[in-house]
Amino acid sequence: MADYLPGPDADYQAWVTNFVTYANANLAALGLVAADMTPVTTNQTLFNTNFAGHIAAKAAAQAAKQSKDEARAGLTAAIRPLVRRLQASSVVSDAEKAALGITVAQQPGPIGPPTTAPICTIECGARLQHTLRFVDETTPTRKAKPAGVLGVEIWNKVGDTPPAGESELRFIAVDTNAPYVLNFPAADGGKTAYYWLRWVSPTGERGPWGEQSQATIAA
Repeated sequence: MADYLPGPDADYQAWVTNFVTYANANLAALGLVAADMTPVTTNQTLFNTNFAGHIAAKAAAQAAKQSKDEARAGLTAAIRPLVRRLQASSVVSDAEKAALGITVAQQPGPIGPPTTAPICTIECGARLQHTLRFVDETTPTRKAKPAGVLGVEIWNKVGDTPPAGESELRFIAVDTNAPYVLNFPAADGGKTAYYWLRWVSPTGERGPWGEQSQATIAA
């Protein structure tokens, strides 16, 4: 059964006011005397005083918080341009920036050449067209390129025999986002395309070749 006394303080105060007013006006009918109500009215006065103090303190706290937030915003607005000057200054060392507690820019280190190789799969169902998809050999279930890699270099040879070395390959493209679609002239229909792929860094450094892939060019 739900309690007849309300939970929220304002509703509780209103309930008590009604209870006391009605009881005092109908003491005889309720079988009460004034002394029966004395503990209630004494504590009612105490509650009303403290409830009013609570409301005032809450309002003061909200006002104080707003003043604090405004002061913090003003302080931050004063700090940030000064910190930008310090960060851009050639006379302020990284050690001094660290001592001030401000951000020290990290100098990028050399990326270096890729150390892993791509795995290539070929879709060859369309006429005179191959669609190349590639993933890294260390994460074959993920599409993401390795860290520090710009894209994949695609080389191929079209003919009857696999390439004996790099000198027989033809550069196709650097692709940064699989898949790569390659179209062939009609004269290549029925021939075999052999593919060599390798990762390349943003600075042009190349990684090792991946395993050769090959597929027939549908005529």
